[in-house]
Amino acid sequence: MNEVTKYLTEEVVIDYGDGLIPRREAMRRLALLGVGAAVAEPLLAACDAARDTDRNAGGATPSAPASGGQSPAGPSAQPAEMTTFAGPQGRTLMAAWAAAATAKGSVLVIHENRGLTDHIRSVAGRFAASGFSTLAVDLLSEEGGTAKFSDSAQATAALGAAPPARFVEDMKASVGELQRRVPGSKVGAIGFCFGGGQVWSLLAAGEPRLYAAAPFYGPLPAGADFAGSSNAKVLAVYAERDQRVNASRDEAEAALKKAGLTHEIVTFPGVDHAFFNDTGGRYDAPTAATAYQRVIDWFTQHLA
Repeated sequence: MNEVTKYLTEEVVIDYGDGLIPRREAMRRLALLGVGAAVAEPLLAACDAARDTDRNAGGATPSAPASGGQSPAGPSAQPAEMTTFAGPQGRTLMAAWAAAATAKGSVLVIHENRGLTDHIRSVAGRFAASGFSTLAVDLLSEEGGTAKFSDSAQATAALGAAPPARFVEDMKASVGELQRRVPGSKVGAIGFCFGGGQVWSLLAAGEPRLYAAAPFYGPLPAGADFAGSSNAKVLAVYAERDQRVNASRDEAEAALKKAGLTHEIVTFPGVDHAFFNDTGGRYDAPTAATAYQRVIDWFTQHLA
């Protein structure tokens, strides 16, 4: 099990523990990730035991916050059109492209673990409305694109089965595509959950063409060394209640300091993992709006 698959497995278990999906669905999703019943059953049983302990102690049973119908953070999105461009090793990459009327810079958006969804396309459109020409790459391009999957859990499983090195190659190609489409612009990157982890991986792989980055609550790759991304200014975003990802926060800060990168670590209080993702079940509109503006200010400072 590689780091990506491990992270995706943990996401399923935590979604079950938080009451976002029933047990049967959790077992199905774990099976799609290649996790057999002998391993899955104890993982979910541990969640059940934790809930029982909390209930006996007088704690509240987890429930999913309302997420549907709330306005997403930022301005109204400009249209984002699907496009293709040449990727590494002869691959054709798919992406959503939204051009700013007058670009202050350009931004690469990395999707969460369900692929290039309508929500992520709207992120690209909102960044364009805020003055940044934006490309949201589909890291499932080689599998035929996210739209090929009618079941989001199968899209997640396909991400887990893909070689992680391919994601880095595709992101690097996307940085080059942004430079081609917006000549002379500085490039930034933002990603959410799985995508936040991919932004960390891009930084660790060494990407000197990246001038700003904003990974949202993404896992840090083991032994991350950011020295090769010497131009990047990093705004690392965490959620106070996201204990799983927060476990690597100090390590991320130490790696950023070691590489000498300008950075800020921001932990938003009272919210959980995926608070920005309006399709993730933990969406918090006021905090998402604050985080959006924080990122726009960061990108304006370091890309414009």
